[in-house]
Formats: sequence, C-alpha cells, structure tokens
Amino acid sequence: MKKFFRAAAAVSAAVMLANTAAPYSSVDTEKTLTANAVADDCNDDWIHAVGSRLYDKDGNQVWLTGANWFGFNCSENCAHGLYAADVDDFLEGVADHGINVLRFPISSELLLSWMNGDPNPVSSVQASYNPPQDVVGEDGTITPAGKYGDINRDFVLEDGKTLKNSMEIFDIIMQKCKKYGIKAFIDIHSPDANNSGHNYELWYGKAGITTELWIETLVWLADKYKNDDTLIGYDLKNEPHGKRGYTGDSCPSDIAKWDDSTDENNWKHAAETCANAILDVNPNALIIIEGVEQYPKTELGYTYDTPDIWEGGDKSPWHGAWWGGNLRGVKDYPVVPESGTSQIIYSPHDYGKSVYAQTWFDKDFTTQTLLDDYWYDTWAYINDQDIAPLLIGEWGGHMDGGDNQKWMELLRDYMINNHINHTFWCLNPNSGDTGGLLGTDFKTWDDEKYGLFEPSLWQTQSSGKYIGLDHNVALGKNGISLGDYYANYASSEGSNIDGGSKGNVKPPSTSTTTKTTTTTSKTTTTTTTSKTTTTTTITVTTGSNPDVDIVYGDSNEDKKVNLADAVLIMQVKANPSKYSLTAQGELNADCNAPGGGVTNADALSIQKYLLGLVKSLPEN
Repeated sequence: MKKFFRAAAAVSAAVMLANTAAPYSSVDTEKTLTANAVADDCNDDWIHAVGSRLYDKDGNQVWLTGANWFGFNCSENCAHGLYAADVDDFLEGVADHGINVLRFPISSELLLSWMNGDPNPVSSVQASYNPPQDVVGEDGTITPAGKYGDINRDFVLEDGKTLKNSMEIFDIIMQKCKKYGIKAFIDIHSPDANNSGHNYELWYGKAGITTELWIETLVWLADKYKNDDTLIGYDLKNEPHGKRGYTGDSCPSDIAKWDDSTDENNWKHAAETCANAILDVNPNALIIIEGVEQYPKTELGYTYDTPDIWEGGDKSPWHGAWWGGNLRGVKDYPVVPESGTSQIIYSPHDYGKSVYAQTWFDKDFTTQTLLDDYWYDTWAYINDQDIAPLLIGEWGGHMDGGDNQKWMELLRDYMINNHINHTFWCLNPNSGDTGGLLGTDFKTWDDEKYGLFEPSLWQTQSSGKYIGLDHNVALGKNGISLGDYYANYASSEGSNIDGGSKGNVKPPSTSTTTKTTTTTSKTTTTTTTSKTTTTTTITVTTGSNPDVDIVYGDSNEDKKVNLADAVLIMQVKANPSKYSLTAQGELNADCNAPGGGVTNADALSIQKYLLGLVKSLPEN
C-alpha cells in the first residue's frame, strides 16, 4: 500500500561505502553467529497471549506500542537512514521517544543469503571510524590514524573503512536495540529484495523463493535468535492480497485466500504450517499473522470458487479490505498451531485517505461508522470477543489537517481504549504515501506527527514515563523497565492501557463499543473438516448436580480439557449458525462464574488454566 523511495536517492554528499570483504563461508557464518547473536543474560522477556491480551512470564499485561523502520526489505539490504544517522544516536532517540518495539520489514531473499552463508552486501550506509593507530592492511596499504570520520563504527572492519555485510549489521542493530531497551520483530515484507516488493501478492514466487524456502529461512532465523529475547516475534508475510477477479468460476492461483483447503495460495494453511515450524524451534516466539484482501460472503454461502457476480454495491460476493487487512476468516478458520494459540497475534493494517479513498470515508465518518462499515467485522471483533490479541502492524499517514488526520486520531483513540497493540508506519521519511516521524535527515523528529502518535505509546498515567518491554533495561532516558513499572508504578498511578488502568487488569469479556448489525437468514449446506491433535489429559476440579456430572472446561466432551475446548467456545460465539454445543457441553463450558451462561470469558478461563494462571476450574 505504500510507495518507497530509494534511500540512495536522498543521498548526495553522504559517503557510499561498498562491501569489499570476501564472501562468507559456512565456517565464517558460524563465527559470526557466535559473536553477534550473543544470548541475553536473562532471556526472560518472552510474551504470550491469553484471550485478547499479551502477558509477560509473571502474568502481567504488556502493551506493544511501536513503529516501523524499513530498509532490510529493499535493494539496499539494510535499514534506511544509516547513510546520515549513527545507529546509536538513532536508536537512543527512538527509545527516548517511548517506542518500545520496532517492526523490521525484511525480504526472504535476504534471509536466504544469510542462511546460505553468503550474506548480501549493503549500500547507502556511511560507516567509518578513526583508527587509534596506523593500520596496515594485508596488501600493505596503511590507513593513518584519524583518517576517517566516526559514524556507525561498529559496521566496519578493523581497517576502519570496509563495511560488514547485511547479516552482521542486522545482528549489531539487534544488540543496539537490547542496549536501549527496545524489542523487535521482523516482517517478511516480500519474497525478493525490492523497494516495491510489497506490491507482490504472495509469500512465494519471486527470486526463487518457494513456500518451503520461505518457511525454512524463518525457522533458521528463529533458531538463531531463540536464546535472545530482543527479537520477540515473526510477522509471517506483509499484506498478502489479490482480488478474485471478474471472470471464471474458480479461484485464481495468484491471490491469497483464507479457507480450509491445503492449496498453496491458502494463507491460513500456509501461516499455520509456518507457525508450527517456528514454534518447534522457539516455542516462546510471537507469531504475527496478517489478513488477506478479499473474503467471500460465507454468510450467504459463497466461497472463493463462487462464480463472479459484479453488479456493484452489496451485490458482490466478496467482502473487500485493505491489502492484508481482511481477518474475517478467523471466525470460520482460526489459525491453531499444534502447540496452541498462546503465541498467535492477528495483525491487520489500516490506512486513511492519503493512501486510498475507501468507501467508508465517503461520509462524515466517526468511530461508530468506521466500526459499522469496516473495522468491526473485518478485524475488531477479534479483540472485542477475546479471540486473540490484535496488532495494527501499519497505520499512519500525512498530517493534512483534514480527513486523513481525523482518521488517525480516531484509530489512535480506539486502540488506546481497547488495548490494541500497534506499530506506526513509519520512522522513515521516504515513504511516499505516508511520510514518516523523522525528517529527511533521519535525525529531526516531526513534532506535529509525533504529537498525534505519542498518546498511543504505553506510559504511566500521571508521571508520563514510557514503559519498556524489557524487565531490566529502561526504555531510554524518559522511560522505565517493565520490572520497574510493575514494582513501583502499576498499583499507584497505573498506565494508559484501556484508556487508563491500574495494575494487572483482567481482560474484559465485553466491550463498551457495539456494532449495529442486520441478520440475513440463508439455508446453506456446510461440510466441516476437523483437525485432530494429540493433547495431554489434564485433571480438573469437578462438580455435580442431581442429574449430570460436570467436567468444567470440557466443552467438546472428549473427557479432556485442552485448547480445542477454548477454540470451540469461541467458534460458537462467533458463528452460532455453524457451531454448537450440546446441553452437556454447555454445562461443561460455563467455567467462568458458572450460572452466567457460555461466553468468551469461559474460553479465556480455559486458556488461563492451561497456562497455569488459574489453579483450577471453574474460575469464580
């Protein structure tokens, strides 16, 4: 959805240093991994989900409030702006401005070069340092002390001038993030290293990237960083998209779809397969899953193979959305890894009129009209019904003093009031559709745009201290660590979670925001494909009434309490025309304050029980 301008286009007087080092052998790569991916001394900052909220190891809520820094996805193979800014100065400024997590777009092509031991070189980077003494190179060339400037000195070899490769620089940036209390996650922005790669629909099919290689490279990186909780998650693919088209009676193979098939272009299937592989090597990693562009009107019996009907307006068989923004499929086909959903986050992108004038902007829009016309059924229901956490992976735009700015303010406030995680697009000034938080020098902050963005950063209520995600390292000069917050601030002043709350607040089972709906009845024939998983039997507290025995939590009546029970409850609440509970199943499912009927709070109690956050069921 965005136009990127090459970083090099903005460089004139900057020093452009080429990587003249020899290609890495596999042995060299192993040495690099040892040197640059040093394990965190504590490694205790991993995050998991319960319902719609994220928690740390101690069961305390956390809130991811950050920004995007792109460039590793582009032909430069490196985060943009380092031709002008020193990485320490840059990241220190990010931390000081309260950004607790960075989303790093990257390409599968670049990851493949790292995995193969031949990391792609970088460009548009200025890096040098003043050697403390004369340096004699292998060819006898003498580099006099003090010959070069002093910027990004960690990016060059001992000669003070030769750039390290892209993998080494990425590892250094992760270490710098650790230093300033910033967490990170990567986003596979495109298969190929391409400044316009986000325009491509799928996670495979460019630069020799297959589905298998896409998964293999992500697993390789997850394994490399499994003992370093700086890199906390993996956004599996940026904006999978594509339209059904207006001819033919079968789904084209070049669009991302979301259904129960095992077709290669089925994003739900691909994401679940990839999630299983990553979690197998790092069960603590967050798996961030974006939506698609189009979803069939399943409530009317349509599928991706429904012949096209195009008469305009509501007569289309498709629900449209932003690229990657359509998460309607979660209600019908949630992503459920073999290990459960505790590491799953769904991540729509949302933009205003500066990117595209969507139909929901045609009126004098409000928060309620945006919910009614687009947000709720497309993604907000996932948070509202406690199905899973949301992270708005991209939002932002130009400060136009009009509709675009109005939309940013409305979305910002909705995210604050509903505890929705987010990463702003973007830090970079060279995003054509949106601009950035920084000026063209990659040093000066846009005070007006930052002023709009800043209230959405996690911070204490009265003292305004930014809250980091590291238990020990404070978030820059104006922030505190997560451990410090819960020890000294949570119970007194609290934070701006949910618009202002104190302490470790239990996720709400209902929302104050409602959506007006109209129900259309249609008889359809549905074939349900079930997935069989192996689980460990868990003994729970049981109760009884005069007629039946109740096994609290066992909604599917398989004599066990596991994640499948929570998933069934959420499916029933989201789509009661398709899913149901027996009378016994309803009694078993009502495990949160029994007697109140089955709600998503019951699914949440089951998940909390499985994670050990409650000791027995029912939870009263």
